[in-house]
Amino acid sequence: MGNPKNYRLSPSDLTFLYDKCKHCFVLRVKHGIGQPSIPLPAIFTRIASLQKDYFSGKRTEELSPGLPPGIVRYGEKKVRSRELELPGCTSTCHLAGRFDIVAELDDGSFAILDFKTGSPSDEKSDMYARQLQAYAVALENPEPGELHLSPVSMLGLLYFTPDRYSQSEESRQNLSGELQLAPLERDEARFVAFLSEVVSVLDGPTPPPGTDACDWCAFRAQTSKFLTGEGAPAGDAARGGATPSCPKCQGPMQLKKGKFGEFWSCVSFPSCRGTRNP
Repeated sequence: MGNPKNYRLSPSDLTFLYDKCKHCFVLRVKHGIGQPSIPLPAIFTRIASLQKDYFSGKRTEELSPGLPPGIVRYGEKKVRSRELELPGCTSTCHLAGRFDIVAELDDGSFAILDFKTGSPSDEKSDMYARQLQAYAVALENPEPGELHLSPVSMLGLLYFTPDRYSQSEESRQNLSGELQLAPLERDEARFVAFLSEVVSVLDGPTPPPGTDACDWCAFRAQTSKFLTGEGAPAGDAARGGATPSCPKCQGPMQLKKGKFGEFWSCVSFPSCRGTRNP
């Protein structure tokens, strides 16, 4: 296993990447090798930003009658937890990310709320719940000097579902719709058990590439075959075009000269220290 580590875990990676492809998740967290970035369409980011600005300082009753009484105090703040020790794990982790809004409730507790554009569904809510659970743990167990809000008594998603379009002026268009609250269950024990599973995966060997479900793993597999000569046009390998894949992360390698002669080194060094003999 090697020396214990303190892994930095992003709430969004735990939500969107871990279940989709553990191979890519380990490459990102453990070796700093991320998938190419595909940003969220700008319109959704803009809508969420306008919502945060509009509701800042307003009573929760104005967001949804289903929310406990309180006031929106914090918008788009970074969070970072202390080092978290987990059952059955030698290594530790810490959580670092950025929430949408937090309301301070009249009873002294806090509600973490996240804006989403689209129609609500139980499947989507269950997926996003992991992200908000991470924010809650980070806020209640912060690293010294980081934002500390406790206790967190509520998690919820606010779904904006556009259903009406109008024009107020010649150059002004209006999009309106219902804002629906989807409360989420706070289950810290289940989330801690999940973090233990994640850290155990990170402490082990890199999982095999998920080529059946992951487009990036499938892409790497195809390019690896080409670079090693398996899928290259005739004569490429003979011209020296064959390049091995890294035994640790399956990424491309480059030929280097060292103290004992030439060797293949992972292009992601020092994040990944995979090597091969020529």
